[in-house]
Amino acid sequence: MKTVCLYFQVHQPWRLKTYRFFHIGKDHNYLDDLTNRAIMLKIARECYLPMNALLLKLIKENKGAFRVTFSLTGSVVEQFKAYAPEVLDSFRALVDTGCVELLAETYSHSLAALSSKEDFKDQVKKHTAMLKQEFGVKPKAFRNTELIYSDEIGEAVGELGFKTMLAEGAKHILGWKSPDFVYAGAADQSLRVLLRNYKLSDDIAFRFSNQGWDEYPLTADKYAAWLSESEGEVINLFMDYETFGEHQKASTGIFDFMKSLPEAILKRGDLKFATVSETAAEHQPVAVLHCPHVMSWADEERDITAWLGNDLQNEAFSKLYAMKDKVRALKNKDFEYVWNFMQTSDHFYYMATKWLSDGDVHSYFNPYGSAYEAFINYMNVLSDFQIEVEKALAAKKSCRAKK
Repeated sequence: MKTVCLYFQVHQPWRLKTYRFFHIGKDHNYLDDLTNRAIMLKIARECYLPMNALLLKLIKENKGAFRVTFSLTGSVVEQFKAYAPEVLDSFRALVDTGCVELLAETYSHSLAALSSKEDFKDQVKKHTAMLKQEFGVKPKAFRNTELIYSDEIGEAVGELGFKTMLAEGAKHILGWKSPDFVYAGAADQSLRVLLRNYKLSDDIAFRFSNQGWDEYPLTADKYAAWLSESEGEVINLFMDYETFGEHQKASTGIFDFMKSLPEAILKRGDLKFATVSETAAEHQPVAVLHCPHVMSWADEERDITAWLGNDLQNEAFSKLYAMKDKVRALKNKDFEYVWNFMQTSDHFYYMATKWLSDGDVHSYFNPYGSAYEAFINYMNVLSDFQIEVEKALAAKKSCRAKK
């Protein structure tokens, strides 16, 4: 029996409003509330609500044989609570079935793992606390932002008590090896690493509606046959949840495909579904995965250049994390809230200058006209935030001096 591990990433960033230089020192409201609300309601209507309802129906129909894993960022949960509480309720209903696992990740979908171990652990602890509060669960497995992984990051994840971690099945790391097995971390060999089968995942996430694809149209039976023909022990299908109804519109037939998929897979007799933790527990690692350099699931290079690949991105990143000690010293929830949404990786993604084969993907997700425009807007907000942090620290110091 081969194990099919179906995992979905659920994330929406808090988008910044257009923030000009002359706003600095005067306007401390940084978010584009109207846009954030409109996008959340649109995606809730087109993706989250119909897909959650479909998954709940499939779980009940298959009496526990159909199993799914999710990770939900802190920022998307905040937006559910603010704009679409019915979506949060629908995720709770899925978790309550016992057939859905929730993974830990960074609270803000941040690049904290690339800053310092301390920043990273702060973000993860904040996220696990949110999962406990909102869903009553304590996660056992971990998924880092954009599947960013290295031996060092895996070691930090193990230190936080997680038994399993997701990563990309990148060719430059695997070489001749297959992603369709469980691996052990190099720095912490008790850590199980599940690798995304990017071809089979992207057949759904990117190629499903491509009428120029030589396998179009993709049917559930055809796809199940491909899974059955794989030579490994596990098939890890990891993708953005917004694939369903947002990236692949309902008119493409994506919901009909998913409606048919569990039956098409289960009726074959040699495939079964499992959550991430179940998959890691059922299969022994076949080898140690050595990953000395950081990789991700982004772009053709499968590295971190989508977020930290040019001078604009690196300057914004370094200036942001240079503020961390001062923000922590304030111990103020309002400042911590801004600190969290300013860390979201999407802000740095908008500053990318990568084009060629990856240009269409970058432009699809980018609300800015250019990388420079994204950089200026972000840095204007960061400048004002920095001024306010300094003022708050001075006021706190003055208050202590008077005492």
